Amino acid sequence: FFFFNDPATTEIYTEQIVGSVRCVQETAYILKGYDEIGAVLDENIVNTQAMSFSPFKKPFEDRITQWNSQLLLMSDILEEWAKCQGQWMYLQPIFDSPDIAKQLPVESKKFKMVNNTWVTLLTHAKTVKNVLKVCTIEGVLDKLREANNNLELIQKELNNYLEKKREAFARFYFLSNDDLLAILSQTKDPTAVQPHLRNVFENINKLQFDDQKFINAMYSAEGEKISFVNVVDPTVKGVEYWMGD
Repeated sequence: FFFFNDPATTEIYTEQIVGSVRCVQETAYILKGYDEIGAVLDENIVNTQAMSFSPFKKPFEDRITQWNSQLLLMSDILEEWAKCQGQWMYLQPIFDSPDIAKQLPVESKKFKMVNNTWVTLLTHAKTVKNVLKVCTIEGVLDKLREANNNLELIQKELNNYLEKKREAFARFYFLSNDDLLAILSQTKDPTAVQPHLRNVFENINKLQFDDQKFINAMYSAEGEKISFVNVVDPTVKGVEYWMGD
């Protein structure tokens, strides 16, 4: 029964990310070491369940039952935690963009709620650094499940938003979601389309912008320049419309 002496020996390891992942604080954290934690957890679950079938369990039955329940709870929480972390890391930089937040206000509000939950949990985990203590905080599993449900709804609406942009300008179907989001998250900067032009149009390598960011010419991959008869003002329309001009 060695693990009953110190059932909380597994630490939560955290990785500090500065700058590349921003949230409501200047520093955000993510959980790492899932494999190590999972290996220790699985070993304890197997040992505990084996003890539950032992004919000599009677003096320890209550402790075995309690410890088994805690292990299964930790397993459920870590599963939800990993799922939440993956979705949060993908969506956080997207909704950090004022342009996306403005165009998806309901989803942006939901994401802020999830973000607050995530930052609170990870900040506590960074301080405590103990799986058992973090996972036995009241309501952690419910909070993570609610966060995951909201993140799934946000992702669904984000996909619908991208689909509408593609319906408005069919050549956006040639772009991945990440590339399209890179454009849509910088609508105030029309030059953001430059790195993606070759994927949208067969042989347009770049556009020529003047000082006012009006578009007056385009260049092929071979460097051939074609001047426009009428300049295009990208500031009066959405990118899905002026790119069709």
